[in-house]
Amino acid sequence: MITKDIDYFDLEQIAESGQCFRWKKLDEHKYRIPAFGSYLDIAQTGSHFELSCTEDEFEEIWYNYFDLGTDYKGIVQRIDSRDRFLISAAEYGKGIRILNQDTWETIISFIISQNNNIPRIKKGIEAVCSNYMRQSVALKDTGIYMIPYLEDIEKNGGRESLSGLGLGYRDEYIWGMCSYQNQSPGFIEELHNLDYEASMKYLMSFKGIGKKVANCICLFGLHHLDACPVDVWMKKVIDEEYGGVMPAWMTDQYAGVYQQYTFFYKREKK
Repeated sequence: MITKDIDYFDLEQIAESGQCFRWKKLDEHKYRIPAFGSYLDIAQTGSHFELSCTEDEFEEIWYNYFDLGTDYKGIVQRIDSRDRFLISAAEYGKGIRILNQDTWETIISFIISQNNNIPRIKKGIEAVCSNYMRQSVALKDTGIYMIPYLEDIEKNGGRESLSGLGLGYRDEYIWGMCSYQNQSPGFIEELHNLDYEASMKYLMSFKGIGKKVANCICLFGLHHLDACPVDVWMKKVIDEEYGGVMPAWMTDQYAGVYQQYTFFYKREKK
């Protein structure tokens, strides 16, 4: 167990921000978080955090996962002083950070997310993980499983098994993506070597990945902070807060951070 004091970091805001679906709430302001074949129990009291890991594990996994090297205070201070809505949204949701999530998990999660609500997204992801039971040494006997690859699916029922998980038409897209990864195991590394525009083009070449899902993968799985996913809530922001005109911050180098502030604020204040 270690402790840290961190500003601009709120577990509940991140958990409710729509970027991650596998955090498990253990208690008020306490979560169990699986990531990169490991997991963390983390509890928050104000800006004080207790983490169930060693200092080495924190530096190796969790410092980067929580994006603690990025100056979110500075990102907030860049906001145009005339944009009262974004200023209010940033003040309300300033504990949100863009997680550095596992890219493969993010791809499969956001394929499942399309035309779906958050409870069903979480249920679908959990079904995929628990049905194929991929684990690491660090997760042994925890009951926590990782996003599967093609080999895991083929060992546990094959293509037909996906159809029984309640994923609807999305099972076809998951199977296709798993098949591609199996044939081209280096494609994740290729993605990480591309800029935002090239990543979008690459991702949208896959069946089942449209512009919104590709933007989510770019922001939450590749950490392109200039990616700005636009869903029904963001369309409400544009229409109701900016008179139907896309605000300048949506093409800013930190557009994805501002998107998270406004997405969270608009949903909470609905």
